[in-house]
Amino acid sequence: MAFIEAVTQPKERFSLLLLDPGEIYFEDFSVFYYPPSPSEDEAIKRKQKGRLKICSKSVLFDPSDIQYPILRFPLRDVVKVESYDPQSLFSRLDSKNKVLQIVSNAVIGMKEGNVIEPFDFKREKSVKHMFSLNYNTVDSCVPLMCQLHRASTLSLADQSNMIRAIVLSRQSRVKFNTSWLEDIYEKIILESQGDHITPLVTNPGRIMLTCSRLYFQPFNNVDPNPVTKIKLSAIKRVIKRRFLLQQVGLEIYHGYDDACLYLAMKTEEERNILYNELVKQTDVHLEDMGTASMTLKWQNGVISNFDYLLYLNTMADRSINDLTQYPVFPWVIADYTSPVLDLESPSTFRDLSKPIGALNQERLASLKERAAEMPGPKFLYGSHYSTPGYVLFYLSRVAPDYVLCLQNGRFDHPDRMFNSVAETWNNCLNSATDFKELILEFYQPQYRDFLTNANAINFGIKQDGRSVAAVELPPWAKDPHDFISKNREALECDYVSKNLHHWIDLIFGYKQCGKEADEADNLFYYLTYEGAVDLESIKDPNERASLEVQIMEFGQTPKQLFTSPHPQRFSKVAAPVLETGQATGDSSLLPAEEPVSQSSPKIEVPIFLETMANASDMDDISIEKKWKSLEKNMPYLEHRLHKEAITDVKFSADLKSVFSVSQDTMLKMYSLEDQSQLRSVNMSTMALSCCFVMPNGKTIIVGCWDNNIYLYSVEYGRVVGTALAHDDAVSAIQWQNDTLLSASWDSTVKVWHCPLQTQNAGSSNPELMGELDHDSGVSCLHCNPVDVSTVVCGTQEGGLFIWDTSSCYVVSQHQVHTGAVGTAQFSSDGLRVISCGDDNFLNILDVQTGTSIFSMHMDSKIRCLCWNGSILLMGDEMGTLSLWDMNKVYLINKWDKVHEGAVTCVDISEDGQVVSGGEDRKVLVWRPK
Repeated sequence: MAFIEAVTQPKERFSLLLLDPGEIYFEDFSVFYYPPSPSEDEAIKRKQKGRLKICSKSVLFDPSDIQYPILRFPLRDVVKVESYDPQSLFSRLDSKNKVLQIVSNAVIGMKEGNVIEPFDFKREKSVKHMFSLNYNTVDSCVPLMCQLHRASTLSLADQSNMIRAIVLSRQSRVKFNTSWLEDIYEKIILESQGDHITPLVTNPGRIMLTCSRLYFQPFNNVDPNPVTKIKLSAIKRVIKRRFLLQQVGLEIYHGYDDACLYLAMKTEEERNILYNELVKQTDVHLEDMGTASMTLKWQNGVISNFDYLLYLNTMADRSINDLTQYPVFPWVIADYTSPVLDLESPSTFRDLSKPIGALNQERLASLKERAAEMPGPKFLYGSHYSTPGYVLFYLSRVAPDYVLCLQNGRFDHPDRMFNSVAETWNNCLNSATDFKELILEFYQPQYRDFLTNANAINFGIKQDGRSVAAVELPPWAKDPHDFISKNREALECDYVSKNLHHWIDLIFGYKQCGKEADEADNLFYYLTYEGAVDLESIKDPNERASLEVQIMEFGQTPKQLFTSPHPQRFSKVAAPVLETGQATGDSSLLPAEEPVSQSSPKIEVPIFLETMANASDMDDISIEKKWKSLEKNMPYLEHRLHKEAITDVKFSADLKSVFSVSQDTMLKMYSLEDQSQLRSVNMSTMALSCCFVMPNGKTIIVGCWDNNIYLYSVEYGRVVGTALAHDDAVSAIQWQNDTLLSASWDSTVKVWHCPLQTQNAGSSNPELMGELDHDSGVSCLHCNPVDVSTVVCGTQEGGLFIWDTSSCYVVSQHQVHTGAVGTAQFSSDGLRVISCGDDNFLNILDVQTGTSIFSMHMDSKIRCLCWNGSILLMGDEMGTLSLWDMNKVYLINKWDKVHEGAVTCVDISEDGQVVSGGEDRKVLVWRPK
């Protein structure tokens, strides 16, 4: 549920928003209030029934009749609190210790007639306000009020400490009311104290975790429900949160509408204990957050730009329950004057590679000059791009209560409010103090009411004589719905998709802080960054209180998610069609297991796999049915001609045969048509490790443990070329465009000239052209199918090396595994590398940025894989074949125990046939229907 939806729900007239931010409400009493009057009789005649509410910094009177205002008496302005001493023996207010008198220099009137408007501040010396308690005596409330009154006379830090001591003393005496347990047989797992966090409000209470439910019981009665109950089986997600730059928060999503309970504990240890106990309960089944796969889904166009940004906000501790860390979204449109919005023109868009403050070069130069003269720690921008004030600047029309709470009971000057989109954009471009970005509501048409003054709130009169009404929209927008829909369309358009990764680098990535932020002109005040200050280590209470206020009001930079450049989105995707009422907000962060995707790029893949690479061609049910037909048919054929484990299998060029090599030193050729062995060649006295079928189908290249490479002619039935390639066993070979590459455990990859046209009956040994040196043995290699001079090599120490073979230069290297890399392959577009290792991890690396965009710990070690288009076929050491859709990142199907022991090699033919080899000496072939 979005914040804008939550704040528009009907509420009681009194709320914690009528208090100072962070103020604590303790308890209330049924009373009659006697307004200041010339005589006692007059006061009695004007008496009002209501509730007297005692809070940490004020006392409030909430009349039952909403025509009267709620009265708030700030304790700092109270002269004294005492039992009423009547001047006359015949006083009608003397009722045996039942009358309370508050003498105050100020009173604040709020919500008279239940109308939201600026508070009415009245200051008058020593005015007496009397209250008669209906069911209690003065002694039941005056001691607490006197303690709080005394605290109000102290410094800010001392006041906070004294209030904290009072709160601790009172709360320690309150136990969880077990009568609220839904089932008397529930086993209590944990009981603790914590705060319920909502925007600008912190409400303390007791937390109870049982074997079947989570309960929160506030210490006061401000909520209509005396206790919040959440079934553990309804909990979808539990996310650790940073609250006021401290790791003490826990956000719990539950229920069909994805309701949310945000709790903050006293310490990180207490938070972690609750989290650990909660997630290990048998009734808790959390949705997979898909942390490793969301970037990959976004790159492939499976999820929208909006959903991906919302996901990143969530991962970076941004929440609609915390205005200091509200989700941040970019301005993407820079044209607010044209009658028609042209999404094909680059000039329509803001430069996403720069922060807002760097878009105006003249202003940036001035800011840099100022920063150069200031003492350290230096910063460029004196305000942030996301603060509670900025969030409510945009939402003032739908959240006026929150504005009054944050701004001490007053609205902003009418001319400084959010009156015009174009004017706000111009301020962000030109003002020396305005660098704010947007909020998620700008991209959700169903929440368009924040652009209108539907509740007719009186915000005042502007200098031009007009009252504050709806926000003025650009000429290209017909109405608020149209404005937000076009904003969303712009966010999802091709230009933004191609450049959004630059903005992600600035807000969530490697340009967020440090040297890179300085170079990118993206440096903010140091207190906005995570880890900038440890509040727990600060002993001076005044300093700590001051820092807490600054953190609350100044804004917080999101948690850094990426330390290297963020990968770019691959393809052009269509903007989503938006309708009013479409489910958005946090519920959209997690697509269903098989989400509805936008159009994916056309990828040239085998006929049988083509439907899987393009989500629009066939639905997932049909894909699974197609692959399950393989399982039902069982293998088309199998043979066990080898005497040792199979090390590699390949289809012949004409798809009529299968070649296999084994540790038994033999190369076998098996006819798929005749289902008989055609060739059996003893290549060496040592095991064969790998093979490659040349495109003409006439020559097979074989790697061997005897350090040699053999070229075998199928046409003439003999070895036509040999090369002593390495000082240790050949582990992998690849051929592409007359270039042969061989990898070895001797830590090298050799580059050979091996032309296709010379492979005939005559002897033709490969000619060495270069050598690629590594720090450890090379276990696998693969050529980039697009850039033929690029190759990836995996080593026995877990490294991936990307080389330019034309210059023998290392383009990049990455430590992606903790054990040996078993296999590594480029994607068909050459932009990614997939690898698996002895550490049981499957990893996908973005080649351009070196960022790991997917990482998953598998149940068992992956021994081989074949990546074709979006489809990934894997074999593991348990004999299982798995089929994944790597666009949507979900398992399509798997076949258990197809081999007895590990699946050691797989291959997919152009017509969709699959061949696998295993430690059980079997070669299996499947054919689709």
